[in-house]
Amino acid sequence: IVFFIGGYMFFVRQLSENYGVQNRIVILSFAVTFALSCMMFELIIFEILALLEQTSRYLHWRLGLYSMLFLLVFLIPFYIAYLLLNTIKIVRDFRLALFFTLIAWCFYLYTFWKLGNPFPMSNRHEFFSIEQCAVSDKDISDAQKRLKQVMEIVALKKKRIAAIEHENSLRAIAASLNSNNPWNFLRRTWNSCLTSQLTNQITSSYNNISLIKQDISTYEEIYSQLYSDFVDLQAIQKRIEYSKTLKGKYFHVLGHFFSLYCIWKIIISFINIIFNRVGKVDPVTIGIELTVHYFNFEFDVKFCSQYISFILIGIIVVTSIRGLLITLTKFFYFISSSRSSNVIFLCLSQLMGMYFISSVLLIRMSMPVQYREIISQGLGDLQFNFYHRWFDCIFLLSALFSIGILYLRYRSSQQSLTLYDKNFEKVMKLQ
Repeated sequence: IVFFIGGYMFFVRQLSENYGVQNRIVILSFAVTFALSCMMFELIIFEILALLEQTSRYLHWRLGLYSMLFLLVFLIPFYIAYLLLNTIKIVRDFRLALFFTLIAWCFYLYTFWKLGNPFPMSNRHEFFSIEQCAVSDKDISDAQKRLKQVMEIVALKKKRIAAIEHENSLRAIAASLNSNNPWNFLRRTWNSCLTSQLTNQITSSYNNISLIKQDISTYEEIYSQLYSDFVDLQAIQKRIEYSKTLKGKYFHVLGHFFSLYCIWKIIISFINIIFNRVGKVDPVTIGIELTVHYFNFEFDVKFCSQYISFILIGIIVVTSIRGLLITLTKFFYFISSSRSSNVIFLCLSQLMGMYFISSVLLIRMSMPVQYREIISQGLGDLQFNFYHRWFDCIFLLSALFSIGILYLRYRSSQQSLTLYDKNFEKVMKLQ
């Protein structure tokens, strides 16, 4: 009930606040999917702490999984197809719309069945780190001065263009008056030379205007880069100030912990792929056994692994839910519209349910062996080794790809910053 109320309040206050979604089926689908997803993580924690009877936990696992299966396979896809047909308004008759909805749902069901024959169902795991660079108040003030300097230069050049255009208009008026004066032929002949000079001056002025406009476009590009850097500096400074608080220090330590966990996962995934092995022992038990072996500590490995696993799974659960909700919020604000908001909400509910089910499948490998049995029974006859091997492959490829992208992004930012500083110094010398 608490998870259902939390999902309902998050939907109403965060997602649908600006779009006024009143469809009760959409709201209830999102809230129920969120509640069932959180309940599965709660059952994992109950399994570690041995809360409730084993038969009761197994019953709740089956009820939760069957309810989630009903939502993800039957209700949500069927209603998405129905809303799409109503939004497009291809079919106006209710019976025909229901018939075509049933056809679309049968196609989805066939696709869903074919994908499970078998195909690796993998999803991202949650890793993050906090990497800060030092930003002082002097850096912010220097960026503000550069912004102000470039703005002043652009304003001066625009004023110069306005003055040249005004001067050209006066010269054009003077030239037309001299050419249209019929009373004095000698004066008109004498002023023809002046008129040609005025025309040459106007032409050169137009050439100067084009050059100044090119300079203005260059300065505007510099200004946009400066403004982007200034916003980044302010964001980094805010993050640094936030990291000094108690909550910020907590997330800082948590970020380093998950960074180490990510490095360990990359190494283990590489070993699993090379030697065609599947991990049998969870990382907590491995870490405790290595600590006991090398430092000769005397304590119960099984007892400590239980509670440390509880803490680790709790952290993974909290960061999973928090990261997914933040991502859903940003994604919805990016693609949403008033006409298609109901369909988008249902698609987000579908993605959320699939994400949490796949996360439960992957969290299973982070648990000690004695806690995996009930999850294996609840998920049924799945080829866990097949899925975990594919997860190792996909995770390793995505990790290497992400490292490469981050490295290229870092190199490009450094090169663009160096080029920008050189261009800025060159421009300042010309003033």
